[in-house]
Amino acid sequence: MKAGIIAAGKGERLVQGGISIPKPLLPILGEPMIGRAIRAAATLDVTSVACIVNELNPEVVDYLKQETWPIPLDIVVKTTPSSMESLFCLAPLLKEEPFVLLTVDAIFSNDTLKNFVRKAHMIDRADGALAVTEFVDDEKPLWVRLDGHDKIVAMGDSARDGGYVTSGFYYFSPEIFSTIDDARRNNLNALRQFLGLLVKRGFSIYGIPVPKTLDVDHPKDIKQAEAFLRKIEG
Repeated sequence: MKAGIIAAGKGERLVQGGISIPKPLLPILGEPMIGRAIRAAATLDVTSVACIVNELNPEVVDYLKQETWPIPLDIVVKTTPSSMESLFCLAPLLKEEPFVLLTVDAIFSNDTLKNFVRKAHMIDRADGALAVTEFVDDEKPLWVRLDGHDKIVAMGDSARDGGYVTSGFYYFSPEIFSTIDDARRNNLNALRQFLGLLVKRGFSIYGIPVPKTLDVDHPKDIKQAEAFLRKIEG
């Protein structure tokens, strides 16, 4: 199993709020978010981590190269138009075996991530699993509806009655990359749209309920994330 981290966004809402630090380097309890994500991935049984960052913030690359990491790290430097294309850029590094995918701004406990991966491994013949939660923190949450076996049967606004939203970390079979051309032909431009395409095309994608998680999108989210981590990590 490998891990991938999407950290190529521009953090525009943070910039608009007066934050000049590149989003991946934004410290939460003193540690840059991208460092926190790498170390979280390293607590899993993964052989390496592939991380994509954009070309606009070379200081992020400098940080990644200067730090000592507990696991081999592959760095892709490319400015992409969407999180979906960021994932596709990681495909050459992730296509050989199942992988965990993290978004750099998702805040959660390491135990939550470990339990999610453990449960994902237990699902027979799954093409993927999404961490889902009843706690809604995002201004544009991605709603999902599960059937009686926790398989995702609907996503988006039509699934609002399902009561769950995605949490920012995922487990996938590399088979999902077979739909890259399909996604581009359909002019999809967001990771959430790609996830919806997988469900629509009949891939077996499951939802695994997890405890509360947070996203850091606005300046006000920083203190909330730090208070949340202090509470769950002691």
